[in-house]
Amino acid sequence: MRSMLNTVALVLGLVVAVPAQAPGQTPPKPAPEVANAADPLGRDTPRGTVLGFIKAVDSENFERAVQYLDTRASPKAAQKLARDLKEILDRRLSAANIDLLSTKPEGRINDDLPLNIDRVGQVPRAGSPTDILLERVQRGDHLVWLFSARTLASVPVMHKELRPSWIERVLPGSWLEVRILDITVGQWILLVLGIPLVLGLAWLLNRLLARVFRVALFRITQERTDEELRATAGPLRLLAAALALAVWASWATLPVLTRVFWHRIAVAAAIVGLAWLLLRLVDIAAHLTQIHLLAGALTGRLAVNQLLRRVAKVAVVLTGGLALLFLGGINLTAALAGLGIGGIAVALAAQRTLENFFGGIMIISDQPVRVGDFCKIGDISGVVEDIGLRSTRVRTIDCTVVSIPNAQTAAVNVENFGVRDRILFRTTIGLRYETRPEQLRYVLAELRRLLYGHPMVDNQSARIRFVRFGASSLDLEIFAYVLTADSVGFLEVQEDLLLRIMDVIETGGTSIALPSCTTYFARDPGLDREKARVATATVKGWRDEGDLPFPNFRPERIAAIQGRLEYPSPDSAVRAQRSP
Repeated sequence: MRSMLNTVALVLGLVVAVPAQAPGQTPPKPAPEVANAADPLGRDTPRGTVLGFIKAVDSENFERAVQYLDTRASPKAAQKLARDLKEILDRRLSAANIDLLSTKPEGRINDDLPLNIDRVGQVPRAGSPTDILLERVQRGDHLVWLFSARTLASVPVMHKELRPSWIERVLPGSWLEVRILDITVGQWILLVLGIPLVLGLAWLLNRLLARVFRVALFRITQERTDEELRATAGPLRLLAAALALAVWASWATLPVLTRVFWHRIAVAAAIVGLAWLLLRLVDIAAHLTQIHLLAGALTGRLAVNQLLRRVAKVAVVLTGGLALLFLGGINLTAALAGLGIGGIAVALAAQRTLENFFGGIMIISDQPVRVGDFCKIGDISGVVEDIGLRSTRVRTIDCTVVSIPNAQTAAVNVENFGVRDRILFRTTIGLRYETRPEQLRYVLAELRRLLYGHPMVDNQSARIRFVRFGASSLDLEIFAYVLTADSVGFLEVQEDLLLRIMDVIETGGTSIALPSCTTYFARDPGLDREKARVATATVKGWRDEGDLPFPNFRPERIAAIQGRLEYPSPDSAVRAQRSP
């Protein structure tokens, strides 16, 4: 069992990522020449040397373990040195140091050490900490990494300074001898007893962080968050468990590879818990912001709130995923470089998706429509329910939901009925041709009186005019704005106006014309001979005087008659109003 666990731990250790060089760091030192042949013991890299040494000691193959040491001591002394060094690593070396070991043949070449020296870690001591160093040396045809002679010289002294851990002093010795998964029974008991401590720590974290989150969210959203913050209990428990697991792995005096394993489990749990917590906080902040915007009638910002929510959640998931990949041994520098090259291909393959994404940003920023508006996008009419990163969802009059790609929404005409402050009432009424002029004047006057007096009609824009002689009717056009932005309210006012218009027409003694053709049977009275004689004589006089007004009047004649016709007519109310 122990050998199997060590093998699993070794495999996990071999897949840890190499930290990328930070921007602004000094250029690395040039790497030395390396031999082409691989070392059969895996000593080509610092990490291979350390893990190979630990594996050899754990399997009690001390003859192999000695080959990872740069020593000229006798075989017996060298084996004791290997055993003591392993105990020092188990007790005093941090698990994080194993994860930072280089997997390159040249080692870490951007640190403060000489070119062929790498640091495994530091062992804390009473005076100053002692470095555990590896040195690259020539062994036959290979350049290999070995624990340096200087480090091995200080091993006996460091080993004498080791003291039993507190758990070894408290628990019976028999509990420290039986191991399950390379962990003693006493350490498992310590882990089980720590569960109530973990729950208590989670409760305390929840109480403390809830106060901080409550204040921060109130400043962002201006809303109370007591009920919503209950959703953060799960992530906080996971963070508390990850912290407790990391503390237990450090205090329980576990072998170094076992500590590396549990350390990675704790870090992975912490990453997942933190990402989970941030996702919950983003949802809470977006929900409370939406409530605040609805209360303040700021519906135009709802789409922006939803976009920020989605972008923030995507950023949290991507960051958490990259952190887990780094923990799992993926070289993020190479991965990001590959994304940069592959991003071009992805952009070409996903042109429509990117077009919809940027179209959504334009819709949200320009706000031609907002969530809750009744609008017409192209030939689709309905209420906007959501503006997403890819499409805009519209609930139509038939109560169906249509998803319109944002690129299409940004390219077509968008008519927004939700931003109007009044609705146009415009209709044409055709009266029968039998309507007498005085009847027509009566209807026009009464309809104007109706529009001016109606409390739901804007009388500044209201008008009704006799506009044309239609094919079968005398056409009157009504144009007015109804003082409501609600479609249902407009239909009520429109119905009231139409009924009142019918009453006025009936009171005037006429009726609405139907599309028709009327045939009249009557005796032809013939032409008025006297009026025809007068008209003919008038035209003959124009011709005799050389003043026939065809194809037009002469300019001087136009100037003489221009503006001479009385308008409005002498009996008009407008003329009476203008007179002094």
